[in-house]
Amino acid sequence: MDQPEPVDDLQPQQARIIAAARDLIASGGIEAATTRAVATAAGVQAPTIYRLFGDKDGLLDAVAEQVMADYVAQKGQRLPDADPIADLRSGWDEHLAFALANPGIFMVIALRSGPTSPASRRGIDALRAKLRALATAGRLRLPEERALDLIHSAATGTILTLLRQPADRRDLSLADAAREAIIAAISGDAPEGADHGEKGAAMALRARLPAINGLSEGERLLLSEILDRIAAGSSS
Repeated sequence: MDQPEPVDDLQPQQARIIAAARDLIASGGIEAATTRAVATAAGVQAPTIYRLFGDKDGLLDAVAEQVMADYVAQKGQRLPDADPIADLRSGWDEHLAFALANPGIFMVIALRSGPTSPASRRGIDALRAKLRALATAGRLRLPEERALDLIHSAATGTILTLLRQPADRRDLSLADAAREAIIAAISGDAPEGADHGEKGAAMALRARLPAINGLSEGERLLLSEILDRIAAGSSS
């Protein structure tokens, strides 16, 4: 299938159809963007969509390109942090916030925006620039391409996991833990907020608990619960 036209070269009718599809996806997910629904929302006949985009997949590719172009342009307006690690953290958090606020649109990007997409390439180049800044500072411990793939796969996997969780019970600490694990892996830095005090001690003891002898089953369960609460920082 041909690549979608660059966003700046879209004709008004194409732009209107893409905007209609994008709105439908934002409100109801990819399934809501049927050809009939998009045509109705854009005020065109269904054959027009096929003429301009080939088929629904072509339309979704065009939507993905538009969304990625807008997203990359928006991120490009933010000045990088002087600390390359802090810059990576803020980039991860920004990406996460966008995905959770726009799940349908994120799924379009994740499923449709391939590595040959111009907007995807711009996004990859932006991440590569962050990693290059880390390397220039002497803090990158992995080859650039491996670090890039590691960040991309971890971020996407984390977001998809969170999107599967009910919104009112979404464990955002999972994203923080994944972010810090990735940063530690590529830079060798200790994770932000790493606790080597009572929380670290509780987690270490909790991990060794199955091998500790001399405890009844009830004592083991009680101690396990207490250690979990200490590790989580909960006193209730």
